[in-house]
Amino acid sequence: MNSNKLAAKIVGVLFILAAVTSIIGLTLYDPILKDPDYLMKGSEHANKILLGALMEIILVVSAVGTAATMFPILRKYNETIAIWHVCFRFLEAVIITVGIISVLSLLTLSREFVSAGALDAPYFQASGTLLKAIHDWTFLLGPALMLGINTMMYSYIFIKSKLVPRFIPILGMTGATLVFTEALLVMFGVIEQVSVWGAILALPVAANEMTLAVWLIFKGFNPSALASLSAKKNATTIGANS
Repeated sequence: MNSNKLAAKIVGVLFILAAVTSIIGLTLYDPILKDPDYLMKGSEHANKILLGALMEIILVVSAVGTAATMFPILRKYNETIAIWHVCFRFLEAVIITVGIISVLSLLTLSREFVSAGALDAPYFQASGTLLKAIHDWTFLLGPALMLGINTMMYSYIFIKSKLVPRFIPILGMTGATLVFTEALLVMFGVIEQVSVWGAILALPVAANEMTLAVWLIFKGFNPSALASLSAKKNATTIGANS
């Protein structure tokens, strides 16, 4: 029981840590991702960008950590979905890592541009455009498309197992559907990811994560639901061995 309470608190803290570091990291990237003169500004704000990369590395660790910590709980209801959740969460982390590498490569390009005295500007600009595009795609596929899939899987188990109050997984499944839809709309050019509609569609999944995080930290998983799942798991194991 104590281990389940500890796991719940760890998951909650990791969800909050992932949210905070993702926001800080993206904000710190502004000089190299949003400034029109990014080839100059990137080098000037190198430490700021490196700190942003560090924040996103913490995000990656936190994201994988939530799935790894929840796995022993989720598998009691459905081991297949629990395994898929870990795999897709890991895939989300890999995609985000590729985005980090693209930003760090862009920083290297900025330094080379400054060292070259702005010579061969078209070459540097073309390379910069490519690296920024890679980051934009990873930002779409990781924290949007994959996030929708991951949230749907653990929310489905939560709503079936009653590990947390019903309103939380309902919010999670709604948010997962909307953020997945947002990713598709952005992918096909219907809306911009950084836009009013993008924010509206992404808001419910963010609200779900924060609501779930706070609940797990202060309340934890439903003890009776955990006991029921453990009993069911033991009965299944005994039946398989007999």
